[in-house]
Amino acid sequence: MMTKRNLIADRRDLILKELLEGTGAEFAAAEVDGGLRRGLRVWFADLDERHGPVAELRPYGLKGHQINLFFGNFSGDVIAQILKAAPEDVQLARALVSSIRADIAIEIPGQSFEQWSVSDGSFRIRATIRDREQPHDDAALVSTCHEVIVPLMAAMAELIGYDVIEDRDNADAAAFEGAVLKTVVRRRERNPRNRLLCLRIHGEKCIACGLEPRRKYREAGAIIEVHHLEPLSNLLEPRPYDPRIDLVPLCPACHRAVHTRKPIPYSLEELAEIMGSCDV
Repeated sequence: MMTKRNLIADRRDLILKELLEGTGAEFAAAEVDGGLRRGLRVWFADLDERHGPVAELRPYGLKGHQINLFFGNFSGDVIAQILKAAPEDVQLARALVSSIRADIAIEIPGQSFEQWSVSDGSFRIRATIRDREQPHDDAALVSTCHEVIVPLMAAMAELIGYDVIEDRDNADAAAFEGAVLKTVVRRRERNPRNRLLCLRIHGEKCIACGLEPRRKYREAGAIIEVHHLEPLSNLLEPRPYDPRIDLVPLCPACHRAVHTRKPIPYSLEELAEIMGSCDV
């Protein structure tokens, strides 16, 4: 007797790649059996699925996906850590969940969508997508990861306090000339969760020149960059960034242009004046 393929679990590597890029954390995964609703379960790689948050992706009807986020039966230590999360981390976590498209149904039993919190192991989030024409295609699964699983697990990563995976080639250099503060700031700057939320709030359109790379370059167009409105050189000490007011999207050309002046980059207003004076 032939075993029916798990078409979602077959894309395991693709899904794990999307989660790493979107959250900055490593994940593990396992196939979920369920008859016609076979799917994939993912969790943070340094926790097994019994000791932390788990996201389960399954088919929904003929053209949809359903994602259930829940905590394993032995998640007490992780939940205790979440309860100590700083207010700005809670704010970012809620904003990440709120950034999910309005037409995707979100259920958080017993809590409001705007002020939810993780207080014990009964916490649940369910997201239902009904508009996937080919729900098992790579493009559909990537879209579901980007639109739902990434913000859900990014929110959990923010609450738990996961650091972002970074290239450690220059780790020794950070120990010289009092560079500790700069290292902390850089870690916040590179947080892909901040980038994700910035682009969800402001869109993938250059705020200076209006270029939309994805429209112009299609699949090669994921080249929009995130710019900090307050220059890092102005910071007296590290602070968390609010992607709504501190970060804006710029195309690579405009981003390079604002940073041609050092140590203080051009402001967006100054860049607009420069571009206006160059019009023919």
